[in-house]
Amino acid sequence: MAIVLQKGQRIDLTKGNPSLEQLVVGLGWDPIDQKRGGLLGGLFSGGGTDMDIDASVIMLRDDYFTRNEDLIYFGNLTSKCGGVKHTGDNLTGDGDGDDEQVIVQLSRIPQDINRLIFVVNIYDCVKRKQDFGQVENAYIRVLNNQNQQELLKFNLSDNYQGLTSLTVAEIYRHGNEWKFAAIGSGSKDAGLTQMLQHYA
Repeated sequence: MAIVLQKGQRIDLTKGNPSLEQLVVGLGWDPIDQKRGGLLGGLFSGGGTDMDIDASVIMLRDDYFTRNEDLIYFGNLTSKCGGVKHTGDNLTGDGDGDDEQVIVQLSRIPQDINRLIFVVNIYDCVKRKQDFGQVENAYIRVLNNQNQQELLKFNLSDNYQGLTSLTVAEIYRHGNEWKFAAIGSGSKDAGLTQMLQHYA
């Protein structure tokens, strides 16, 4: 059974499971149904416009983002090393299960990459007047890609109203092992360019 993490918690991925080699990182969310009305329906000005949320991975070298090729997103689906592969963009968030997935092959991550930061942002959020207060059931989970066993899940349950970007979690090196940290922090960054400035 998967371990359910709370915000701020960390967990070993490989220490107790040395054969763990390939991960599937799934991210999911649901736009709040504007037709439900009530307080929530009346607060949001996004109207009936589809909400396009994008998941991305920022690969850090010694805690810094130094190369454009180390940003994995809908415009650059595979890292140069082949260790991080985004499976593609979901434009609406409709449907059950993961909305976007990233496959991570740990052995292919270069030694100078020490952190993989998983972020999500709302495409064209300013023009569309959308923020993460209009999203529910957001989560990140990690599966063992060899047997599809769900290892952990982190539900993002904070109030993110007014925030347009989220740093969801990170997978990072700790000595020779890999760990996962549940972050769940939001910001008003309007897209990836602004988010990357935090790691420059």
